[in-house]
Amino acid sequence: MGRWARRRWVGKKTGRNPTDRGKRGVKRSLLTEGRGIPLGVVIDGANRNDHKLMRQTLESIPVPRPKPTRDCPQHLCLDKGFDYNEPRALAEEFNFTLHLRSRGEEAWAKRHAQAKARRWVVERTHSWLNRFRAILIRWTKNPANYLGLLHFVFGSICWRHALLG
Repeated sequence: MGRWARRRWVGKKTGRNPTDRGKRGVKRSLLTEGRGIPLGVVIDGANRNDHKLMRQTLESIPVPRPKPTRDCPQHLCLDKGFDYNEPRALAEEFNFTLHLRSRGEEAWAKRHAQAKARRWVVERTHSWLNRFRAILIRWTKNPANYLGLLHFVFGSICWRHALLG
């Protein structure tokens, strides 16, 4: 008979990967600014829904945000994985102007492209993160160590942006 306990070499904050059922994985919930510079990150198991990590991600911003004003609102662009009532309430609580297309509306917008898509900015930042081997494959068991590596890589990304302008 087999055991259902987690093996001792498996790190915490990992979960069954929904796309590759045999492997465990980690989910990075990432918040970036308009040019792709990372602002906040949260990690959890790969089987966790995106919208369940939204509050933690918004609270993970290390510097205080300036207050949004009528002249200078702060926008939050989300994909259809956040099409629930909870993310809408969180965006209002944190004073963000929410840009969220519903599931059917996003498919229609792909066929009738009139506005510039903004989601690629976050996808590009994830691509920058994957260039670092210790981030692409999670070798560390301790979630705090993995999160520390992510912050180190974020510093490197910010440094490159400062040099290149």
